[in-house]
Amino acid sequence: MADQVPGKAWVVTFCGTAVNLCLGILYAWSVWAGALVPKDLKMAGTTMTGLNEGWVYLTNAEAATPFSLCVLIFALFMIPGGKVQDKISPRFGAILGGLFLAVGCIIAGVAKSYTGLIIGFGVMGGIGMGFGYAAPTPAALSWFGPHKRGLIAGLVVGGYGGAALYISPLAAYLLGSGITYSFVFLGILFAVVVIIAGSQLAKAPPGYVAPAAPVKAGAAPAKAAGTTIDWAPGEIFSTWQFYALVLMFIGTTQSGLLVIANAAGLLGTTAKAIPFFAANAWILASYGGLVNAAGRVGTGMYSDKIGRGNAYAVNCIVSALCLFLMPAIIGAKSVFFLFVAVGIAFWQYGGGLALMPAFTADFFGPKNLGMNYGLVFIGWGLGFFMARLGGTIKDVTGSLDWAFYISGLVLVGAVVLSWVTKRPMHAHE
Repeated sequence: MADQVPGKAWVVTFCGTAVNLCLGILYAWSVWAGALVPKDLKMAGTTMTGLNEGWVYLTNAEAATPFSLCVLIFALFMIPGGKVQDKISPRFGAILGGLFLAVGCIIAGVAKSYTGLIIGFGVMGGIGMGFGYAAPTPAALSWFGPHKRGLIAGLVVGGYGGAALYISPLAAYLLGSGITYSFVFLGILFAVVVIIAGSQLAKAPPGYVAPAAPVKAGAAPAKAAGTTIDWAPGEIFSTWQFYALVLMFIGTTQSGLLVIANAAGLLGTTAKAIPFFAANAWILASYGGLVNAAGRVGTGMYSDKIGRGNAYAVNCIVSALCLFLMPAIIGAKSVFFLFVAVGIAFWQYGGGLALMPAFTADFFGPKNLGMNYGLVFIGWGLGFFMARLGGTIKDVTGSLDWAFYISGLVLVGAVVLSWVTKRPMHAHE
């Protein structure tokens, strides 16, 4: 069959998803933030008692810092992580990254301190995610042609987004035994899973040619056709499209991270009058993880049909509208519309993480995708600013209203940029 790939291609794809299901602990951070930030901010800086004795309560801005630092370091280490994937092997990169994250979680739990969270979750977790996340997607994409890149990228990175679906309720349950226990348990679990799944990752062998898309009589040309030239990492800096992709990544990321970092708190505020939701604010984070993962697979699929740029614009415009409406939704205490708006924000964010590796492969080829995507991924890391800014705005004003407005405006600007960004032409084309 024209579109048949080896069974190994699917093994790599789904083992890559499993690796990302561990690395995606980042998206459940709001559950720990809910335990670390007191309802009365005047208690920030005081020592906890009882089950979490030894831990100190944090402010909103402090609780956002390990998360934001993890995002920044994650992005920076995607570059060496991509080089490891390209030059050594995706297997080595995934296992190395997973072990860094596992040890970081254990340190964060055992240290029982803000410094421990910074070093364990922020620094070591970020390094682990950088090396680990850089490995599965380029490895999986090496087995498939341009007409499947959106779908495959969506499936692999969907694991990272979907992690919150199980980590959020699991973390909420583990927190019943203490903050320390929750971090240590997950660290051990991640180490086991990543070693097993990571060992199955492999790039397509030299000389392998991915199956082409089946051609039907009278069919329109594929929207997701990519370059036939493999650009070297040093060459992509000479194109303005590289910088455009970085800015587009910032746009799609900043709005998602703002919502992700505050998901549990948003539900707790909006549903104060509903005891069930008020006591189980982790549900919104878990729901967000489901939509985040679905958005990656769904956006990847329709980007293969309607084009990456069209998919990007549709996602971002709808998400911007929801951000502008968020203060009104929270003010009206509408739990239903909160779930709708947050779901769209998570879908857009997840979709961006499926679109950007596909964009990069389409623009610059699959051979050096690990390093090239690592460079484009800088935009994801720079998008962390909105989560940190949101925490500061909330501390100063008492709400996230202005953060939502600013984030929506940034998304609108990113859409305008996406409309003018087309694939660059290599000198050899």
